[in-house]
Amino acid sequence: MEQRLKTLPLPIGISDYCKASSEYYYVDKTLLIKDFLDQKPFVSLFTRPRRFGKTLNMDMLRVFFEKTDTDTSVYFKDKNIWKCGAQYMQHQGRYPVIFLTFKDVKYDSWDEAFEKIKELFQKEYGRHKELRDSSKIAEYEVRYYEKILNGDITKVALTSALSNLSQMLHEHHGIAPIIIIDEYDTPIQQGYTKKYYNDIILFMRNLFSGGFKDNPHLSYGFLTGILRIAQESVFSGMNNLKVNSILEDHYSSYFGFTPEEVQTMAAYYGCSDKYPEICEWYDGYRFGNQEIFNPWSVIGYFGNNCTPDTFWISTGSNDILSNILVSADDDILENLNSLLLGEKIITQIDMNVVYPQLETNPAYIYSFLLVSGYLKAESSVPGILGTHMCEVSIPNKEVVSAYKKEILSKLLQNNGLLVSSAYKIQKALFS
Repeated sequence: MEQRLKTLPLPIGISDYCKASSEYYYVDKTLLIKDFLDQKPFVSLFTRPRRFGKTLNMDMLRVFFEKTDTDTSVYFKDKNIWKCGAQYMQHQGRYPVIFLTFKDVKYDSWDEAFEKIKELFQKEYGRHKELRDSSKIAEYEVRYYEKILNGDITKVALTSALSNLSQMLHEHHGIAPIIIIDEYDTPIQQGYTKKYYNDIILFMRNLFSGGFKDNPHLSYGFLTGILRIAQESVFSGMNNLKVNSILEDHYSSYFGFTPEEVQTMAAYYGCSDKYPEICEWYDGYRFGNQEIFNPWSVIGYFGNNCTPDTFWISTGSNDILSNILVSADDDILENLNSLLLGEKIITQIDMNVVYPQLETNPAYIYSFLLVSGYLKAESSVPGILGTHMCEVSIPNKEVVSAYKKEILSKLLQNNGLLVSSAYKIQKALFS
């Protein structure tokens, strides 16, 4: 395998756009900015599996749009967006930005989760130091600002943190801010698993309602997550929300790597001959009509001297998947067996998830597996009440390993009740 004498390092675990785009091998996703500015949806939600570049892309948006004391245009002048014309460049560095990522809000109790969320707001308010001595905001707003900084805030009062900060930034800068929320559903999933779902849902509903619903102090909003939590539970009344799911074509090439991007990367690192193996292990996802590779695993593969391994699978586990499998019926287990044999199944997919229904209706497992990256939609047609009828299959060898580690083991642990079904799946795995 031919190696270059000097190559840029791989961006393993790098979600800081400035570092990723200037110090590491960077797959240019800046045309996402153009596509957004062409449409200008008021609030956008991007749902993708974990480790598919959501945080890096949201940080890219932050760096592009945020008004700062330093010139951040240097991080875009050699990127694709810079070639698109002045109508796009006029937005660069123009807006105050509120940026929060909830990806690490994974606690066993609601009190602990609230303390972490409070800390996130404390840091974000502190990042906007210009407000502390601003003569353009009211005295009561300064008092609220100080309460956040001091950590002296109640759960009810913190639900106004997005709306209050956006108002203060609007008043100070004279232009409404952009709000970016990364991995919004992580604390909700954790709340469901750890039995404080109702508390976190109520908090998030009030927080997002103030920040995104009819907020006159908002230019644009962006959210990312794995799931679209059903509108009635979190995004209540938000008719201004544009959802971009894995079944839609829009933005389909910006999360994950396209075949052309992987081929270019393989050539850069002198291992074009390994492309077929990369396809077997990490290709197979489909977002809209776009073929997509798992970016985390592709980077891990190159970093592992082009030796395949389960890089993505080892980055996290799904406790909810375990809960679903406990109540899986024979039909579901038979379908899992068929999938592991390389077959396709046809099933109804509902992109609007209400967590309590995951256990009461085991058929939701296919929707959950699809949005989480454990299945791919070979084809999709609209169904009833916003659902889709999809032909689904397992994407690649790495995900087959996930079924072995995360599904087969769960079945074998279930007090022996499903051992016969698990044995059938195990036979399929080794056939």
